[in-house]
Amino acid sequence: MEALLARWRALPTLATCRLHHRAPGRGKLLTLSRMFQPQRLREDQVLSLEGRLGELTCKSQRLMLQAGLIHPASPGCYHLLPYTVRALEKLVRVIDQEMQAIGGQKVNMPSLGPAELWRATSRWDLMGRELLRLRDRHGKEYCLGPTHEEAVTALVASQKTLSYKQLPLLLYQVTRKFRDEPRPRFGLLRGREFYMKDMYTFDVSTEAARQTYSLVCGAYSSLFDRLGLPCVQVQADVGSIGGTMSHEFQLPMDVGEDRLSVCPSCSFSANRETLDPLQTHCPACQGPLTETKGVEVGHTFFLGTKYSAIFNAQFASVQGTPSLAEMGCYGLGVTRILAAAIEVLSTEDCIRWPGLLAPYQVCLIPPKRGSKEEAAATQLVGSLQDHIIEAVPGLCGEVVLDDRTHLTIGNRGKDANKLGYPFVVIAGKRALEDPPHFEVWCQNTGEVIFLTREGVVELLSTVQVV
Repeated sequence: MEALLARWRALPTLATCRLHHRAPGRGKLLTLSRMFQPQRLREDQVLSLEGRLGELTCKSQRLMLQAGLIHPASPGCYHLLPYTVRALEKLVRVIDQEMQAIGGQKVNMPSLGPAELWRATSRWDLMGRELLRLRDRHGKEYCLGPTHEEAVTALVASQKTLSYKQLPLLLYQVTRKFRDEPRPRFGLLRGREFYMKDMYTFDVSTEAARQTYSLVCGAYSSLFDRLGLPCVQVQADVGSIGGTMSHEFQLPMDVGEDRLSVCPSCSFSANRETLDPLQTHCPACQGPLTETKGVEVGHTFFLGTKYSAIFNAQFASVQGTPSLAEMGCYGLGVTRILAAAIEVLSTEDCIRWPGLLAPYQVCLIPPKRGSKEEAAATQLVGSLQDHIIEAVPGLCGEVVLDDRTHLTIGNRGKDANKLGYPFVVIAGKRALEDPPHFEVWCQNTGEVIFLTREGVVELLSTVQVV
């Protein structure tokens, strides 16, 4: 008991906690000194770290390593650290909104897939060495799923009372996927373990399935529009997944491994692998095609009855007769979208996020310890934080305090710039004015403005949070 009382007496007073806590009942204010984030590394240290495990070959990989957003675990596998997990969770929320807006129902299927399911579709052999395989103690064979067509079709086929009234059925999940990449590279852009959103749809007819296909493609376009990512929907090959129609959602970038042909005159675009190697003119309008590189962040397939016929995934038609469901499948590379967004939006030295995905929206920087502004401005920062949460409840949990006051404002500002908070609010010399003014960096527009407390709150009230 004495030890407990001693610890209690040693706790900071309410006054000294002002910068570290919200008002009573609101929980702790997030502080950088308590954040788990590996020491930020110089570029030569990053090269040494990643050089042991692979290649440092693109901007997003370098920036995410330098900022302590990811940490290598093994070739093609990374620890996702707190900032990245927050951004990932926000991306999943945006994906949930778009998928559920078109009738998607979220499920979660096992990553461990029995070999007999994959043998039924012949993909146990067709997938080749990219399929990560293992045996359990009983000698039974499994794979770590790179995709779930077999599993979901077997699941739906097991429902013997499925009616046409229940279709279309749109089932999706966001899970870890696995692929034995021969040469993992580009950090989260091409790894062996990654997060994917995969959706599988079941319809009563070919016409209905094509309508669902268009609906999901529209949801993908809406998602990328909301994120501010200029993706292009291109014709693609069906590959090992199969079906009769396929499209990729490509984000153009210099490090892209896919070659794209785009027509500036009409809406035609395609992955070069689907075209004649010598084709230089648009098959739709005959205009000249331009070439660019891209990274695939989404892929859609019209499957027809390829899988439903194998697993006998049927429904009862209007006439009461059993009919095979027409299927589609749709993937989004969730961790790849994060890395791709950083790749195209960031500068060479500073991370920039899509506004909706920034791990934290606001970083508050109080004065340096011992400065002449410390006493007055420190209280102002605490008051501002309370006022932000009261006036803009949506920012609760979105404000982080850089309490490392042994560092100068300049050094902490550089860190904030590199991490890409959309808004950085600094209590500097002008915080001593009457009325006090805060220096506000609007990172995504490059503006620096000075605002009163009320002005800061008015600016932040426009921030969209998911």
